[in-house]
Amino acid sequence: MLKVLVIDDDEKLAELLTEYCASYEIEIDAAQLPSTGLEKLKRETFDAVILDVMLPEMDGFEVCKLIRSFSEIPIIMLTARGDVMDRVVGIELGADDYLPKPFEPRELVARVHSIAKRKPVESGVMSFDGLTISQQQRIVKVQGKEIDLTTMEYQLLLLLATSPGKDFSRDDILNQLKGTETELFSRSVDILISRLRNKLKPLKPIKTVYGSGYAFVATRESVNQ
Repeated sequence: MLKVLVIDDDEKLAELLTEYCASYEIEIDAAQLPSTGLEKLKRETFDAVILDVMLPEMDGFEVCKLIRSFSEIPIIMLTARGDVMDRVVGIELGADDYLPKPFEPRELVARVHSIAKRKPVESGVMSFDGLTISQQQRIVKVQGKEIDLTTMEYQLLLLLATSPGKDFSRDDILNQLKGTETELFSRSVDILISRLRNKLKPLKPIKTVYGSGYAFVATRESVNQ
């Protein structure tokens, strides 16, 4: 049984999801206020968070940012249909997936199961020239100094670094990170790449492959597992 926290001020939606998801081994706990949801996350254990963008007290983007300050729990953001910018901003702040409103409950169930069942990263350390990725502790260091990465930035770095020299198209990257077809929003990959590159400076391990996508080009020194 998966336990999911829904942060949405629509009480009817929470009731609908509670009843519907029970048939799919998902227990729903709801919070109408962001402050209540954040308190629940700090006190209890959940497998995922469903987070609406439009909320009282603060918007979903701010809530996502606050969650990422203390937790790596998978987050699915509910956005307005057709609002691409909401989805891009959500990805930048560390959301793992998004779903436009109105949505089919069955699709939400599928996405919850998808992100909740992702395999954890392998233990071990990957070392490159000036870059170290500790998968077990989820620590990334540039020239010996630890850097802060969002969940999506870290997943992107890990995806590229585990296949040095391989060309990844934007759609390849989105499908790997999100597990959904998102070809209409491939520009969000460019934003993630840009942010990651800035955090990895002065290193330049990510190369733009014109007409294709991106590749990790740093020389791997060792792998300890």
